[in-house]
Amino acid sequence: MLTSPTTRRPLVLAAVMAAMFMIAIEATIVSTAMPQIAGQLGDLHLYAWVFASFLLTQTATTVVFGKLSDLYGRRPVLLFGIAVFLAGSLLCGFAWSMPSLILFRLVQGVGAGAIQPVSMTVVGDLYSARERGRVQGYLASVWGVSSVAGPLAGGLIIGHLSWPWIFWINLPVGVLAAALFLLFLREEVERKRRRIDVIGAGLFTLAIAALMIALTETSTAPAVATASGLTFLVAITLFVLQERRAADPMLDFALWGQRSILTANAATLLSGMAIIGLTAFLPMYVQGVLRQSPLVAGFTLTLMVLGWPVGATTAARSFVRFGLRPVLLLGAALLPIGASAFVALGPETSPAVAAAGSIVMGLGMGFLSTAAIVIIQDSVAWAQRGAATASNIFARNLGSTLGATALGAVLNYRLIHPDGGATVDPDQLRRLLDNPASLGGAGEAARISLQHALHGTFWTVFAVALLTLLTALLVPRVVIADAVPAVAE
Repeated sequence: MLTSPTTRRPLVLAAVMAAMFMIAIEATIVSTAMPQIAGQLGDLHLYAWVFASFLLTQTATTVVFGKLSDLYGRRPVLLFGIAVFLAGSLLCGFAWSMPSLILFRLVQGVGAGAIQPVSMTVVGDLYSARERGRVQGYLASVWGVSSVAGPLAGGLIIGHLSWPWIFWINLPVGVLAAALFLLFLREEVERKRRRIDVIGAGLFTLAIAALMIALTETSTAPAVATASGLTFLVAITLFVLQERRAADPMLDFALWGQRSILTANAATLLSGMAIIGLTAFLPMYVQGVLRQSPLVAGFTLTLMVLGWPVGATTAARSFVRFGLRPVLLLGAALLPIGASAFVALGPETSPAVAAAGSIVMGLGMGFLSTAAIVIIQDSVAWAQRGAATASNIFARNLGSTLGATALGAVLNYRLIHPDGGATVDPDQLRRLLDNPASLGGAGEAARISLQHALHGTFWTVFAVALLTLLTALLVPRVVIADAVPAVAE
C-alpha cells in the first residue's frame, strides 16, 4: 500500500499528469504528422495500422499490468511502462519504413498499457473518493489540453523540424515523470513469494490481440479476420481453463462479476462505442455534407473534448452532495440527448447544431467516466484496485474498437446499398472530402448519398447512447468513503 504523506501527493499527482499527457497527446500529434510521415516512408496501404498497432498492444496489456501492480506495487510497473514507452518513442523516430514504424508503435502501446491504468490506480490509492473526483477533473483536463496542443505542436514540428521529433518530444516528459515517481512515490508491498500467472497473461494478450485484428480487418481482409476470430476463440477458451486452475489468476472472475464493477464497465464500454462514432464520423459529415472547412469540422469535434474535462470537474464537485450514482446517471442521460442533435442534422443544417451535440456528449462523458472510475475503485480493497481500474480502461478501449468496427460497417453498407440514391465508391468519397469540384455534376448526388449513409450511422450512435443510459440504471449505489483508502498519512 502507498505511504506517501499529504505533502508528497501534489508531486506524485504531477508525475501522473505528465505520464498521462504522453499518452493523451500521442493520438492527436501523430494524426497531424502522419500524412508527411507516410509520404516519406511509403506503403500507404498500412496507414491505419500505425494507429491500430498502438491501440492493439495497449488494450491487450492493460489488464495484465493492472494485476501486476497489485502483486508488486505501482512504482515498479509504472517505471517499467515509462521505460518501454520511451524506448518505443525513440525507435519510432528512427523508423526507416512503414512496417518498422508499426513494429515500434507496438512497443509504445505496451508501455501505454502499463502507464494509463496504473497511473489512475495511484490516484485511487492516494486520494479519498471525496477528493478523487476533483483530481479526476485535473486528469480529464490533461486530455482536453492535449486535444488542442497536439495538432498545434504537430503542425509546428512538421513545419520547422523533422517528423521524428513527433515521437522524441516524449523523452523529456517521460524522464521527468519517472524521476518524480522514483523520488516521491512510496509504498509498502508485502514481501512474499508470488506466482505470476504467465500462461494466463500470455493467453489473455493473444486473445485480445486476435479479437482486435478480427474486428479491424473484417471489411478489408476477411480471410485474416476469420483466422484471427478462430484464434480468439481458441485462446479465450484456454484462458478460461487456465484461470480456473491457477492459484493466483491473472483475471479474477469474482472481481469482474461484482455488480458495481460489471455494470459500470458495461456502461463505460457502451459509452466508448458512442463516442468513437462521434469522433470518427462527425468531421466527415461536417466537411462532406455540410460543405464546411476542415477547421470548422475540427472545431465541432474539439467542443466534445473540451466538454469532457468540464463535466469531470463539475462531477467532482457533485459527488458529496448528490452521490456517485446520480452523477453517473446524469452523464449517461446526456449522451442520448447530445446524440439526438446528430440525428437531426440535414444537408442545410448549421454546424452549430453539431457543435452543440458535441459539447453535450462531452459533458456526459465527463460525468459518466469520472463517476464510473470512482465507483469501481471504491468497490474494492487496495490489493484489487489495480486490476479493477485496469478493467474500466480496458472496457473503454474495447468499446472504442467495437464501435469503430460496427459503425464503420453500418456506413459502408449504406454507401453500397443507398435508399434510392447513388452508390458512392471510396474514390468518390475521397474526392468529395478533398476536392468536391472534381466530381462535377455527380458531386451533389454523392453528397446526398453520404448524408443518408451517415444519418444511419448517427441513428446507431443514438441507439448505443440510449442503451448506455439503460445499462447505467443497473449500477448500484456505492457509498463514498471518507478516508483515503490504504494510505497511512
